[in-house]
Amino acid sequence: MAYNSVTLVGNLVEDPELRFTTSGIPRANIRIAVNHRWRDPNNEWQEETSFFSGTVWRQYAENVAESLQRGSRVIVTGRLQQRQWETADGDRRSVVEVRIDEIGPSLRWATADVRRTTRESSGGYYDSGQRSRTPASPVNPTGSFNRDEEPF
Repeated sequence: MAYNSVTLVGNLVEDPELRFTTSGIPRANIRIAVNHRWRDPNNEWQEETSFFSGTVWRQYAENVAESLQRGSRVIVTGRLQQRQWETADGDRRSVVEVRIDEIGPSLRWATADVRRTTRESSGGYYDSGQRSRTPASPVNPTGSFNRDEEPF
């Protein structure tokens, strides 16, 4: 069985780019720089940087665009996805991107103020702008949830 999963820890190269499809669905594109450091045989530090692009959709995209900025240290999990297209000149192009399942700030060298977005009855979302003073609901001990049920 093939399994496609990736976890990246790095810094955002630029602010998340929030755009909307023609039907109004939000999409945020991010670019992340991942550094790898090692010592060579001469005991000198070497560094290699890889750059990855990723995408999040819908309310998640708006949350990312509002919460993260250029330089933010982030942890990203998702799956690799290849996209192909043809240019106006007829050249074929392809790119491998991360289809992001989860993204958040790394707390190794920073702190975060987490505010939960909640659902409205209309299916939209709003952000109260305040931390909840109500204790969180207990987690389902079986680890399984209905599709309509939030895990916390």
